Amino acid sequence: MPREIIEESNFGQTKDGKKVKRYTLSSDSGRLLVRIITYGGIITEVHVPDRNGKMADINLGYDDVAGYETYDPYIGALIGRVANRVSGGKFVLDGVTYNLPINDIKGLQNQVHGGKSGFCRQVWTSRIEGDKLILQYVSPDGEEGYPGEVITTVTYRVTDDDELSIQYEATTTKPTPVVLTNHAYFNLAGHDANTLDDHLVTIAADHYLPLKSYIPTGEIRSVEGTAYDLRKPVKLGERLPQVPGGEGFETEMCLRPNPSGEPRFAARVEHPPTGRYCECWTTEPGIVFYTSSVLNVPKAKGGATYRRFGALSLEPQAYPDAVNQPSFPNTILRPGETYRQTTFYKFGVV
Repeated sequence: MPREIIEESNFGQTKDGKKVKRYTLSSDSGRLLVRIITYGGIITEVHVPDRNGKMADINLGYDDVAGYETYDPYIGALIGRVANRVSGGKFVLDGVTYNLPINDIKGLQNQVHGGKSGFCRQVWTSRIEGDKLILQYVSPDGEEGYPGEVITTVTYRVTDDDELSIQYEATTTKPTPVVLTNHAYFNLAGHDANTLDDHLVTIAADHYLPLKSYIPTGEIRSVEGTAYDLRKPVKLGERLPQVPGGEGFETEMCLRPNPSGEPRFAARVEHPPTGRYCECWTTEPGIVFYTSSVLNVPKAKGGATYRRFGALSLEPQAYPDAVNQPSFPNTILRPGETYRQTTFYKFGVV
């Protein structure tokens, strides 16, 4: 059985004076230890061994809440109400146009990751139920321009199979788009290693979404013969320079159909020098593979500096800008329905 969850009542407080708690979840084997805070539901640490049993924190983060508030490339956070971009910061739903605050760090007129006060910048309520850490956030009607009060519940659990499980549920009082994910940044050599060159990546996707100014064009394109073909292990040091635009991967990979509705294999990252690997399994139709092109943090955990292409994210989610793309899978949640997603990250060594 997983060990008892440890609660620290005070991990500091936000700029507006809200207290933040931190929780430690770990497996009884001692091979996986995860720390999570109530600010943004952020995963702050993930400790796993290498093939020689040496533990390391492979998850980027900060030593205190101030770090997350000051340097904010969404490190480790729960993302909502809508992950990724909403083109033009607007959408039409049931004949009504909704205008959203613009916050695209690329300087474009889009909303990104739920807006200026998205789920990642809220202090979530928390409780422990057995081996589960349950976080909840109530997003009021009209927050960041979105209709309906949305109640989101996220359950974190560490299993004896060395998995970090994340289960999402959401309900709404009005029709509204809902796209949730977690934006953990991993480097299997250690959070401060600052290079992905020796990582191997595999993603179970036959198609990807081409972008124009970071917004999907609407086309679902085959990965065959492109830099986005990651169906077999690819060394990032060799593949990153081949990605068009020089920005690395920031790509929605379209996962294969999933008629069972159960979590299925989405991606695997390996680090041959240490033997560590991480697999991602999910119920979502796609996964954003991101290689941190804008990462530039002068002071992180333990005084580390984080640099461009120094970490990767595996973010299971629906297709970006689906609310403005009728051909994409539906992302509208309506009263009486429940949004559900199950994702887990499995860690191990080879």
